[in-house]
Amino acid sequence: MNWHAIKTIYAAEMARTWRTLFQSVVSPIISTSLYFVVFGSAIGSRINEVQGVSYGAFIVPGLIMLSLMTQGISNASFAIYFPKFIGTIYELLSAPISFVEIVISYVGAAATKSAALGLIILGTATLFVDIQIAHPFWMIAFLVLTTVTFSLLGFIIGIWADNFEKLTIIPLLIVTPLTFLGGTFYSLDMLPALWQKITLINPVVYLVSGFRWSFYDTADVSVGLSLGMIGLFLAACIAVVAWIFKTGYRLKS
Repeated sequence: MNWHAIKTIYAAEMARTWRTLFQSVVSPIISTSLYFVVFGSAIGSRINEVQGVSYGAFIVPGLIMLSLMTQGISNASFAIYFPKFIGTIYELLSAPISFVEIVISYVGAAATKSAALGLIILGTATLFVDIQIAHPFWMIAFLVLTTVTFSLLGFIIGIWADNFEKLTIIPLLIVTPLTFLGGTFYSLDMLPALWQKITLINPVVYLVSGFRWSFYDTADVSVGLSLGMIGLFLAACIAVVAWIFKTGYRLKS
């Protein structure tokens, strides 16, 4: 394993965060705070508790999960797309570094940034509501698994995209709507029976439910199923990345 190469690429990607501090850190925090003020105050004044938890506290895990997903995708997709855009990807591919080391570098940096942002948002949320973490280990586990998985997805999108517009299509048109419809702002128990069954098709439901369970010991689906779903998604992303480097899809043309 070429740790020197991994460290170099990782450090370069982390340094980019400071050059785009407002876009990378400040903007997501402001957006999440606005969600929190609007939904927590406006709707929270009409809904006292959900599953025994105050509504303002109830939505915190969902808002963190929304940030982890969108930022993980955004950071990783841009990180690998930009070298393609300016043509330096060929220097990377010809360097004495394997595809595993490339993925670890870029995905590791993207996951680190989105996880740090998630923790910052968690700290910001404590200024608004009282938050308890019933299972700290599992909270960290879900956070890490989610950031790594969606950073891998972002890496795939960055390779697939051939223009800047395509970098935002999947996050805006698929991931964000699925997150809003995945129990971020409500419990599945609040939906009619038919819609509860339909909502279970949404894979984000399992991620949000498991993450919320780590906070408040309450979940819409079983924790084992949540872990199984994110593990399946992670395995699928790893398989796609391996196929991309094996075939050279959109890397060698």
